[in-house]
Amino acid sequence: MMKLYYSDVLAPRKACAVAQYLQAPVTFVYLDMTKGEHKAPSYMALNPNGKVPTLTNGERVIWEADAIMCELSDRMGADLWPHDSRQLEIIRWFSWNAQHFTRHGSALYFEHIIKPRFALGDPDPVAVEEALGAFRKFASVLDDHLKGRKWLVGENPTVADFSVAITLPYAERAFIPLDEFPEIRRWHDQLNAFAAWREPFPARPN
Repeated sequence: MMKLYYSDVLAPRKACAVAQYLQAPVTFVYLDMTKGEHKAPSYMALNPNGKVPTLTNGERVIWEADAIMCELSDRMGADLWPHDSRQLEIIRWFSWNAQHFTRHGSALYFEHIIKPRFALGDPDPVAVEEALGAFRKFASVLDDHLKGRKWLVGENPTVADFSVAITLPYAERAFIPLDEFPEIRRWHDQLNAFAAWREPFPARPN
């Protein structure tokens, strides 16, 4: 039985979205970060980083959301993580995203969403300004790439799309300037057509 340990924060969102999109037979296990459940010894034994998400399948344990998405695609016999020449392109987008696009988008997410949620103080105007400038720089690269393309890699969605777009559902709340980039907006609207992208987290009892 596969278990997906998650919380309702940025990185787990894409793993949960892919699990829902593929209708994978996973048991979702919510970790309350306000209670430190992601630092509990039982969870740290699975993921020594004390981060979410983590996927387990018997004795097989995988952490890091991009790897989890690929594993779920393979488990479901899907083509989100294709085993052909597209892999190299996807890995390129994973790397670019981690170093540039989501790195700066997530800085805005942290300043405007995480800080208030976890009572970490007010947004740092210097950090916000730096993140906005860097985000615009790399968003321009992505916007140009998407011209004439429906998806990032090939003719169908892949894990690259789920990974690179992860900050965009929070654009309004995080003051991410999505509307300045029409190709990115169009591309993200396509992802929003998927219920799994719009509502990736499973319902939890109150």
